[in-house]
Amino acid sequence: MFGIGKSAEERQREKERKKRGARKYGQTNYKHSRKGIVSCISGIGGLAILAGCIVYAFLARGNAHGIIGGLAVLSLVLSINGIRLAIGGFYERERNYLTCKIGLPVSSLTVIAFFALFIGGL
Repeated sequence: MFGIGKSAEERQREKERKKRGARKYGQTNYKHSRKGIVSCISGIGGLAILAGCIVYAFLARGNAHGIIGGLAVLSLVLSINGIRLAIGGFYERERNYLTCKIGLPVSSLTVIAFFALFIGGL
């Protein structure tokens, strides 16, 4: 356990085996980027909150309360944080960047939708 009682040769063989991984041709399975996962969650959460605010404002026929505006600003903050985390996730070494690639456009879409609603008055 943890190299105790093993010779240097056994530790080296174990290190080589871990390096090869369980896949064909010695490619290792990469874990997802941690910041990418959080970015994905932030982007999807911000998009869901913004969509919920839009649906509620539509159902209330424009008489939505101030809490809806606060939630919309919260979705903007979540999305900007998602963009920041997605970019930071690309700097993690030896990781799978799929979640970063999903989180970045989702968060960007949410920010663009927020500003389109806010400035354009859609």
